[in-house]
Amino acid sequence: MTTLQGKIAVVTGGSSGVGKATVKALISEGVRVTAVARNADRLRALEAEIGDGLTTLAGDASDPALAARVVQELRPDLVVLAAGVTPRMGTLADLDWDAFSEVWNGDVKASFHFIQQALTLPLRPGSTVVVVSSGAAIQGSPLSGGYAGAKRMQWLLAGYAQKLSDAKQLGIRTVAVLPRQFIEGTTIGVRAAAAYGASSGLSAEAVMKRFDAPLDADKVASAILAALRGDVATGVHAIAVTGAGVEPLP
Repeated sequence: MTTLQGKIAVVTGGSSGVGKATVKALISEGVRVTAVARNADRLRALEAEIGDGLTTLAGDASDPALAARVVQELRPDLVVLAAGVTPRMGTLADLDWDAFSEVWNGDVKASFHFIQQALTLPLRPGSTVVVVSSGAAIQGSPLSGGYAGAKRMQWLLAGYAQKLSDAKQLGIRTVAVLPRQFIEGTTIGVRAAAAYGASSGLSAEAVMKRFDAPLDADKVASAILAALRGDVATGVHAIAVTGAGVEPLP
């Protein structure tokens, strides 16, 4: 386990949801954070809320030029890839290919470019990259198009990256974090609960209450910081997060 005090971090998707919660948690640990997000207004609001220790960059995390610029100029010790497209909800029959593949062209593309930059620069030994995936990568998600497959690919990317880091003796660690419940208060969580509730004659609130303990963005951020500190056991490259806690994944 290591202290995060004084380290440099980049958080994509840092203006809302899990990304925002992670930015705030890192700042509270004395980390210098750059939050990357598409929404400039949200980033300005975040700057006003947090103040010292935070810089922001408005841009699309799936843009390879942005990934190269951020990694090469900042050379972060910690990278959290939390940027994500909110998937359109519907059955396979309801979606066209563009809607089905949005998450692949957003979440997966962004993870690919940032991880590739981290390995080819490379980042300093002891650096950590956390990829925020989803429990949908385990159990599927039939009402959100290609979301589950995209999240599985992010999980796989983290594993591929770790094998390459080990083979080249780079000393860079990659960990995938998979929230296994709908995350309360997030856009994706609210929309998914509403869609799955409607498909089974339940309210969104009733869908959320099926879990023994609620999961929010702060709990996911806590799990992310555990991975960044090195609290996750060596050899574990993915963890599942529920309202009840964290467990390693094979």
